[in-house]
This record gives sequence, structure tokens and C-alpha cells, in this order.
Amino acid sequence: MSADPAAAARGFDLRAIGRDFLDDPYPTYRLLRTHDPVHRNPDGSYFLTRWRDLDRVYRDNARFSSDKKAEFRPKFGDSPLYLHHTTSLVFNDPPLHTRVRRLLAPAFTPRALGLLETKFVALVDGLLDRAETRGGMDTIADYAAALPVEIVGDMLGVPREERGPLREWSLSILGALEPVPSPAALDWGNRSVRDFTDYLTRHIARFRADPGLVDRLGMGEVMAMLLAESKDGDRLTDVELIQNCIFILNAGHETTANLIGNGIALLIDHPEQMARLRADPGLIRSAVEEMLRYESSNQLGNRRATEDVEIGGVAMPAGTFITLGIGAANRDPEEFADPERFDIGRAPNRHLAFGGGIHACAGMSLARLEGRIAIERLLARFGRIERTGAPKRGGRARFRGYLSYPLSLGR
Repeated sequence: MSADPAAAARGFDLRAIGRDFLDDPYPTYRLLRTHDPVHRNPDGSYFLTRWRDLDRVYRDNARFSSDKKAEFRPKFGDSPLYLHHTTSLVFNDPPLHTRVRRLLAPAFTPRALGLLETKFVALVDGLLDRAETRGGMDTIADYAAALPVEIVGDMLGVPREERGPLREWSLSILGALEPVPSPAALDWGNRSVRDFTDYLTRHIARFRADPGLVDRLGMGEVMAMLLAESKDGDRLTDVELIQNCIFILNAGHETTANLIGNGIALLIDHPEQMARLRADPGLIRSAVEEMLRYESSNQLGNRRATEDVEIGGVAMPAGTFITLGIGAANRDPEEFADPERFDIGRAPNRHLAFGGGIHACAGMSLARLEGRIAIERLLARFGRIERTGAPKRGGRARFRGYLSYPLSLGR
């Protein structure tokens, strides 16, 4: 990298990032925010790193489209990945986005979350029982990733003995969203969409053939809601239903697993903040918000300009692709005082970890609930929480988390 910071910022290429960036992108984010906050990539797309620019784009869905057909066709071709990522809720504009979000809304009502909370507490306690018996756990495999897979499995009524492939399906389908996915990653993602689609086709048929299945299983309430007609007689088509069930797994698994894993790691790396949270457990809600800000589970977003626009004094023609640096914006000193400091009592905290505008994450309340319960019950159970080996990062630019984080636990 050039010794001249401004030249180094101008030379940044999101499609040519290395291991240093994947391990710690924040020095690069600072460099761009300071010297080239509306950065033009070599391919003609732009990378935004300031909070105010992201906030503006999120709020203006008329001029900044979330529809990914133009972007994903050359990337995915006519493939299962293309069908999935252009049908799911997150990558669509109104009126389709409005319709699908309305039909998915029953999955995230206070009633639906209330049904899940009791199950989630029991699930957390069961995993912590096992960890206590062993004297430790891998934060990710045994806890952070296991929890959302089980809760999404309950939402969709997937029998426990059939949940084995869910995490791998999610990792591979979302891995294809990296700036430059490898051919192997694309192949893995496409196979996962096909396999998950085949499974859901059979699973949905099982629900349709047996109206009493939810009661007998004691789960699957959200699947039943998705299968039902709305008050105005509308319902998801079969393709929409399958692809948005995949979306519920992906959104519910990856970001929540990263929130829990990143949050626990941050408390270990900042023992004074862990001690503060132990002394005042009422800080758990603001602590979760700070974890979301400081180590955003989802680091990157994307939009396409639908008309000629100007951002930060830079003119962009209609059709320009724009990458939103969520992790960069969440450490913008113009919005956050002392942004490189992890402060579990930070207020205000207007982070963009869940996006904004009409595309704000539909499952944000569930993610916050899961993060809060998982972290507060871990701290309440164990007085000693220590890392016992080298953690392993996920190695992805878009979704920031760990693949492994070994812990030793004791009363």
C-alpha cells in the first residue's frame, strides 16, 4: 500500500481485498472515510463509508434500488442462487417488497416472538448445562451458531433430526454474496439452494397435508402463518414461500450467530466492560446495541442508482452500483463520539447494523432478543469466561464473525 494515505485510499479495490482486510477492515475503513469517503472502485461502482451518506441512501428507496436483478445476472447467471437472491425479501423494491414483507410480518409480531422467547431461554439453558458439564465450549459451534439454527428450525417446524444441513446451507448461500465469490463458492451455494428447495418442497407439502401438525410438533407456528392467507386473501406463491423460508434461515442464522459470537468476544477483549455488565445487568440492551455497532454482523450492503444522483459532491449516473460500508459508517466520528471505544452504555447509538428505511431488517427484534438472552444468561451462569485457544475468523468481507472461538467456563 502507498505511503501516501490519500493515494492509498484512492487505490482501494473492494474486489481485490486481502487477508489483512478480512481479519481487520477498520483501518481501511478509517483511511477511506478520511481521504476518499465516496470512493470509486476500478469497476466503476462506488463504496460509501460515512454514516450520513448511508443514512441518506437507506431513506431514499425511490432513487436507490435494492432490486438486484441487474447486478446478480452477470454474477450468478440463470442459476438457483439468482432465483433465490432476486426473490427473497431483502433484494426487492416496492411493490413486491411491500407485499412480501406484509405477508412475512406475522413471523415477527410480538405474539410470535413471545412464543419463541420461552423456547429460546430453555434452549440457551440446555446448551449452557452441556458446556458446564464439559467445563467449556466452542462459542460458535456449540452456542452462537447452534442457537439461531434451533430457533429458526422451531419457527419453520423442521424436526430436530432434520436440522443437520441448515447451517451449511446458510453459510454457503450467503457466502456467494461476497464481492468476488470463487467458482467453488458459487457451486456450493447453488447446490445448497437446490438441496434446501427440495427439502422445503417436501416439508411444506407435509404441513399442507396435515393441519394438526403444528399442535403435535409443538412448533412450526411461523410456517403455519406463512401458509395462511392474509386478511385480504393474498398469500405467498410457492416460489416466494420457498425462497423466503430460505431467507428466514439465512437472515436469522448468520447475523444472530455473529452478534452472539462477536459480542462474547468483545466482552472478553474488554474485561472492564464485562465487569461493568456483571455489576449492572440492566445494561444488557445497550450492550447489545454497542456490539451491533462496534462489530456489525453485516458489514456491507448494496444499492443501484435509478437516476442520476449526487452523493458527497460526486455525480453518479443512473445504473451506478453502490456498496454501503455499514461497518465503516458505524465507526464514523461525525456520528459517534470516540467511535473506536467499545462502550456498553453508549447513548445515543444510531448504528446502521440493521440497515434503515423500508429495508430495515424485518427480524431485528428477534435478533436483539436472542443476543440479549444468550449473553446475559452466559454471564449469569459463569463467573469465569476465558478464551482457551486461538479464535478463527470467518474470512468474509460481508458477514463478520468467527468460525471458532474456544472458551473455558467455570462458576
